[in-house]
Amino acid sequence: MSTEAPAHVSRTRAGEPVTLLESISEALWEEMERDERVFLMGEDIGAYGGAFKVTRGFLDHFGPERVIDTPISEGGFTGAAAGAAHMGLRPVVEMQFMDFISPAYDVLTNYVATSLYRGAGPMPLVVRGPVGGGNRGGPFHSQNVEMAFFHTPGLKIVYPSNPHDAKGLLKAAIRDDNPVIFEEHKGLYRAPHCRQVLPREDYVVPLGSARTALEGDDLTVVTYGLMVHRSLEAAAELAKDGIRIEVIDLRTLLPLDEDMIAASVQRTGKLLIVHEDTRTGGIAGEIAILMNERAFEWLDGPILRVTAIDSPVPFSGVLEDYFLPSVEDIGTAARYLVNY
Repeated sequence: MSTEAPAHVSRTRAGEPVTLLESISEALWEEMERDERVFLMGEDIGAYGGAFKVTRGFLDHFGPERVIDTPISEGGFTGAAAGAAHMGLRPVVEMQFMDFISPAYDVLTNYVATSLYRGAGPMPLVVRGPVGGGNRGGPFHSQNVEMAFFHTPGLKIVYPSNPHDAKGLLKAAIRDDNPVIFEEHKGLYRAPHCRQVLPREDYVVPLGSARTALEGDDLTVVTYGLMVHRSLEAAAELAKDGIRIEVIDLRTLLPLDEDMIAASVQRTGKLLIVHEDTRTGGIAGEIAILMNERAFEWLDGPILRVTAIDSPVPFSGVLEDYFLPSVEDIGTAARYLVNY
């Protein structure tokens, strides 16, 4: 077996900027080296190196007992991973596209999420994979799946927006004794604007902690994933007119950092929630009612949301662009609120 890490998981050691995809690959590699209980399962992750090459070179280094190519049976191999977690291992399951997590919904919600509550012990299981639109993948390769699981007690849901957080959050998820669904926006995987030089030392980003991506005092924008970047683009345009918005990057959706959101709303008096997921039943509704309960007396306007429309993700580029929230959509909603 190979003894050296492939180039795409060694850039941090060389002090070079890494992509979000490379940061995820580094996190997996380092956790597998740190803890022999960590192993990977998924379709084409071994010899092929994964659909997006996240695990390229892993099979040669760690061997077929720790990098396991599975049949096309998401419910089956997620259940197998749950059994391994019961036996003290720490499996990381890759969904080739998160759209196909649905066959594993029964295992994840009825069995995995309830394990600790039922007295069956910890369930250190991570299910990770690519999500999101904008790549003309159509309805089966472009979905955001967070809200299908947000209602389920016992699960944690993570959705990073940059390489630093992706690496630190994935490390924290692997070390957590609870099941974690880890969503990675493929539009950010190799995006030129989404590269960072990462710390050379080991680090984690705690689950359940949001971050302030941009400080401002006119309006709070709460968002995550790719929409963090679009919100920052909108903020740059608004700043030309003297409008300073605060952008909160949730990073973890479950548990939700309610305290940071409430503190920001209390400073700005206005709240706009932006997400790529569809509108009805999206996390914007939950955040809106939480802030209605916790910060109503500080609000100086209605809580608004900018989201995708209630439709399957279109394959047509023109329709997909219309379907997804744009920088202009965010800017228009922000101006309305600031001037309310």
